[in-house]
Amino acid sequence: MKFSLGEICESIGASLEGDPELMIEGVSSLQETNPARLCFAENKQYLEQVRSGAAGGVIVDRDFPDLPGHRLLRVENPRHAFIRVTEMFLEPARVEGIHPAAIVHDSAQLDGQVSVGACATVAADARIGELTIVQSGARIGPGVVIGRECLIEANAVILDGVTLGDRVIIHAGAVIGGEGFGFVWMKDHHHKVPQIGTVVIEDDVEIGCNSCVDRATLGVTRIGRGTKIDNLVQVAHNDQIGEHVIICGHAAIGGSATLGNGVIIGGAATLRDHVTVGDGAMVGGTAAVAAKVEPGMSVLGIPARPVDKAKREIAAIPRLPDLLKAFKAQKKEFEALKVRVAELEGNGDPRE
Repeated sequence: MKFSLGEICESIGASLEGDPELMIEGVSSLQETNPARLCFAENKQYLEQVRSGAAGGVIVDRDFPDLPGHRLLRVENPRHAFIRVTEMFLEPARVEGIHPAAIVHDSAQLDGQVSVGACATVAADARIGELTIVQSGARIGPGVVIGRECLIEANAVILDGVTLGDRVIIHAGAVIGGEGFGFVWMKDHHHKVPQIGTVVIEDDVEIGCNSCVDRATLGVTRIGRGTKIDNLVQVAHNDQIGEHVIICGHAAIGGSATLGNGVIIGGAATLRDHVTVGDGAMVGGTAAVAAKVEPGMSVLGIPARPVDKAKREIAAIPRLPDLLKAFKAQKKEFEALKVRVAELEGNGDPRE
């Protein structure tokens, strides 16, 4: 797959300094420049790397210094433009129809141009939308509804009655609709609470490898439109995740939690059950959220608290041994001073 610099500029709305007929075969980093590849420099701090490199072209911002002899593609936002160019070189996923080794129940409904890979299974009454790809070994349970242009990667599991919108990506090994973790103590044992709800994944959601989204005890566990979930994330039963949320790897969201729109959850953060995180809030990596986070607030630490407060406290921790040593010395001096004052007043030693 090749594109000329002129074609690339037209695609990303760039102004070109250089030969528009030069053919580009792919993209690279600034550290691995190649005359047949395109890279980007986010700002003029990378000037010397661009000057010394041998890239076929470099995407830069409008204010980047002139470099005679170098092919520069000037845009408003180099990073965004580079992402779009990278997408041009991606091979689109191919829809290859139903593999002979796939198992598709007779009552399942597959719209036009659906792909089901080897050893994948589609159970009774499932419905899969047009141009969706179900890769090898994936499991689509009874009554599952999957929209258009979705990608269900190898060995992912979509369990009974779950609904996926359009353009949803479920990466390899993820499980959607597993039983929520619910038990009550009955005299002498933990008794399972039936988990009879479902999961709804809205349009343009992406869920990473080996992540789990549990079905609701009653009602719906919901992942809002445009939300992106990293690998190895736990979303528990009855959670309500808003639109365009980012949840980084190893995060764990307790049951019946509510995350507003635009929330960002850092890696390995934990949220207790029934907690609320307001619109636009940010939870730092490894933070433990046990109470409501107000809209727009940024929190950090264990327990999670406002970032500025947490940073001051974290910065003070290494000083604690010296502070304790100083406190003991001051206490000793204070006790000696009390003795001296008592002696001067003729009251003897106050410690006796």
